[in-house]
Amino acid sequence: MNFITALENAFAANKNPENAFAMAKYMKNNFPFFGIKTEERRRIFAAIWKENKQEVAANARQIALSLYSKQEREFHYCAIEILIKELKGNYNLEDIQLIEKLILTNSWWDSVDTIAKYILGEYLLEFPLETKNTLERFSKSENMWLNRSAILFQLNYKQKTNSDFLFSECLKQAHSKEFFIQKAIGWALREYAKPNPEAVKQFVANNNLKPLSKKEALKNICCP
Repeated sequence: MNFITALENAFAANKNPENAFAMAKYMKNNFPFFGIKTEERRRIFAAIWKENKQEVAANARQIALSLYSKQEREFHYCAIEILIKELKGNYNLEDIQLIEKLILTNSWWDSVDTIAKYILGEYLLEFPLETKNTLERFSKSENMWLNRSAILFQLNYKQKTNSDFLFSECLKQAHSKEFFIQKAIGWALREYAKPNPEAVKQFVANNNLKPLSKKEALKNICCP
């Protein structure tokens, strides 16, 4: 596809080995980078996207999967950003399979958190009847990133947050020893505390959460 070829060429032409080393190190060397910082990457990406707007719109899912199959992390970020924009308001019921694949592929906090908040979260707003079954499957999985996504998917919901789902998912993982799960519980509760601090205070007080989860949940409530 013209879009992918153009993006590959542009990223290769703008690679920065020094930045790439530092960026890979920050991500625990899980992925190689071109070394293109976010602002510059988005500038390059936006220009090529604009030139190939129709192609991207017509093939968003295929393009995203192709980009996600590549090694460099910048491609993964672009794939996610395409889906966030192109699929909002246009999800298909079967897109949960695509979402799950993205969460399970090239998994790390930076990609999973964005997918959970802006893609899984939007999908479940469009297909609310799928929420219960999706959360049950994700939370029962042995994959930590699916567990984390089930906790975080409502991050963008604010006052629309379903507290029953939120508290249930937190309790399912409350005894996890995984840092990323403990942190997710605290983060999700902290966000919900913005519209409903008393509910979060009561939930934390009544349940035996890990110290990290509790600290993160109450951070903006207890501290000036």
